[in-house]
Amino acid sequence: MTNWGLIGASTIAKEWVIGAIRATGGEVVSVMSTSAERGRAYAGEQRIAKSVTALADLLDDPKIDAVYISTTNELHRDQALAAAKAGKHILCEKPLALSLDDARAMIAAAEAAGVVLATNHHLRNAATHRAMREAIKAGRIGRPLSARVFHAVYLPPHLQGWRLDKPEAGGGVILDITVHDADTLRFILDDDPVEAIAFSQAGGMGKAGLEDAVMGVLRFGSGTIAQFHDGFTTKFAETGLEVHGTEGSLIGRNVMTQRPTGTVTLRDADGEHELPLDHRNLYEITLAAFHAAIAGKGTPSATGKDGVWSLATGLAVVEAARTGHAVRIEPGL
Repeated sequence: MTNWGLIGASTIAKEWVIGAIRATGGEVVSVMSTSAERGRAYAGEQRIAKSVTALADLLDDPKIDAVYISTTNELHRDQALAAAKAGKHILCEKPLALSLDDARAMIAAAEAAGVVLATNHHLRNAATHRAMREAIKAGRIGRPLSARVFHAVYLPPHLQGWRLDKPEAGGGVILDITVHDADTLRFILDDDPVEAIAFSQAGGMGKAGLEDAVMGVLRFGSGTIAQFHDGFTTKFAETGLEVHGTEGSLIGRNVMTQRPTGTVTLRDADGEHELPLDHRNLYEITLAAFHAAIAGKGTPSATGKDGVWSLATGLAVVEAARTGHAVRIEPGL
């Protein structure tokens, strides 16, 4: 059994990750929150034996094998470096850090310590996205030419805090959602983005000048172009991902979601065909792969290097929206 410590008493851990850890043979033995009161309440609600207020107290616990980092983005680097030094395996929320230098330092620290570092890009584990990836690999749409991602949603009130009012924490829709688009497209297309252009929007939800919506285009190494629309402000939109090739199109609907749902339709010269899907909990797939990687059997669903790629793309989109110019995507790996 893998024993886990939570760095951050977060909503995502409560709603998704704790259950996935337990469902895949792990257990959460400790949670760190800078608020003792919040930590005690959280531990009680989630049936976690121990709560601490200092990172060192969690990392010095010999019972803990791995940590899940879900604090605000500006804290990820130092917490990951400390965890690696303590010999703990690390599953870190996206974006890995606020700069590429910091993210690369996290990878180097994990490699030096011989621990697993993974990025929690859960969307690549969706049955819909895996089916699209396999269909493309099998040549069912010919050569991919273009893609479209619809990932504009409504950020619910209980998640609207730091993402909208703390620029120093790496808030805003680009580092929260566009990084997921980048990773999902990389996974489905098996290709890397090389350039970004974008326009951002402040639609009234962001409280500190942070963007709450963005539209843009990524160009991939193969020449495929992909447009994306991400937002916190769209209450009634659906999500989707389409890939259009020389011989067909893949149409995914309700697919950019944490829930195991959605459909994928293949359209080609023979008509429309709905792809068979085996829907499973996305986070349980993440945790099963992570536990296997700790045991030396395979790699995490999304590695630290995958996290650097998505961060590099997100930062390029931020810069493109700021300057109005196309920006090269260079992860420096």
